[in-house]
Amino acid sequence: MDNQLKVPLLLQQNKQNPLEENRALRSERLRRRIVKVLWHIIGFCFAALWIIPLVWVTRTALLPKGTAISSGWSWGWTFDNFIHVWHGAPFGQFFFNTLLVCSGVLAVQLVTLTMAAYAFARVRFVGRDVVFMLFLVQIMVPPDVLIFSNYQVLSEFGLLDTKFGIMLPYFASSFGVFLLRQAFKQLPNELEEAARVEGASRLHILTRIFVPLSRPIYITFAIVSVSFHWNDFLWPLIVTNSDENRLLTVGLAMFAKSTESGAQWSDVSAATLIVSAPLMLGFLMFQRQVISSFMNSGIKG
Repeated sequence: MDNQLKVPLLLQQNKQNPLEENRALRSERLRRRIVKVLWHIIGFCFAALWIIPLVWVTRTALLPKGTAISSGWSWGWTFDNFIHVWHGAPFGQFFFNTLLVCSGVLAVQLVTLTMAAYAFARVRFVGRDVVFMLFLVQIMVPPDVLIFSNYQVLSEFGLLDTKFGIMLPYFASSFGVFLLRQAFKQLPNELEEAARVEGASRLHILTRIFVPLSRPIYITFAIVSVSFHWNDFLWPLIVTNSDENRLLTVGLAMFAKSTESGAQWSDVSAATLIVSAPLMLGFLMFQRQVISSFMNSGIKG
């Protein structure tokens, strides 16, 4: 009799267990959806903090001067502000100077960091680890700390108010050396040994094997370098004194402080877009390449 009574009870428990499992699964799925929605809301809030000022600057730059600072909405769009700003200051010269400085610094950096990274990764010499640690220490030193000493050096060499003087302190990058050294160390030694068996020199191995296989690292560093020097302000401000050598950021500050554009928010917004638009357009055009380069440049081990 006891066994006959236990059988219905077991059947009822087996029926209740799937129901409880389904309820648990539903509650877990609901909880995950709520958490996902909350994270999306937080992400949209952070995105709004960045995009709202950009939308305001774009709107102000495209509105006529009379309605730029009004509280109401206006459908009158114009490009006169950009034309006025472009002719009101030598932004063409500023663009040329900025492109020259960014490209010149990047070109020299790619050569110096490639040589240094290969030496630290593949060449054995006395004190290699000590010298590399000194390079890592330089990463922890802010560039602004060295402004006074760099200024004295440029003054002694007569390089103040020159484009070469702006570029000179940045020809070597400890961050780039560290990043590329880690990439070179990840490459298998068999590639270099096979090339040596074929009679290849170190320079041939470096240019034909290491550099092509580390292309994502070079793209990543190029993006960081160009963005930094395009937005750099303090060092070009201290070194340059003439429009022939000023960069875009310094020219924008001088234009915003001028008496002609003092309270003209439409002109200041248009000048701001002129300075920042090339980087934003470059990112939008090469967004996939930029993201993939950062994903492929992860440091392992």
